[in-house]
Amino acid sequence: MDSGRGEQGGGVLTPQRQAVLRVVSESAEHLTAAEIFTRAQQLLPKISYATVYNSLRYLREAGLLGEITFGNGASRYDRETARHDHAICTACGKLLDFDLAETMSLMKLAARRSQFKAESIHLTLVGLCPDCTAKPEAHGKRRKR
Repeated sequence: MDSGRGEQGGGVLTPQRQAVLRVVSESAEHLTAAEIFTRAQQLLPKISYATVYNSLRYLREAGLLGEITFGNGASRYDRETARHDHAICTACGKLLDFDLAETMSLMKLAARRSQFKAESIHLTLVGLCPDCTAKPEAHGKRRKR
């Protein structure tokens, strides 16, 4: 980030883009644009929501961060850009990264059965996280995705 230039495409990382990238890169969570905006304001108090949103689009297109979407829910942003899998909790909404080596062989099997020429695979495990599994009241409640 010190050079002020993006890793791909030679685009300039403005102070606003640097702040947005820093927020996502330093977070262990998968943040929404609203959460990134709140944290970016701590770095640049005059940054606007539109600037954060446009910076997220630029950084995603430059390959500097990933965007995760689930149905009609808000996109979340990921500092990890390499292929990996996710688990999402239906009770609390927690989103975790994990890597399952067998996913690539699953993609090949699915491609054969569907007769698709597969380009990528995104595995999302949906269920209860360990914290919510331990709470009896969470078993009857599901978060909308």
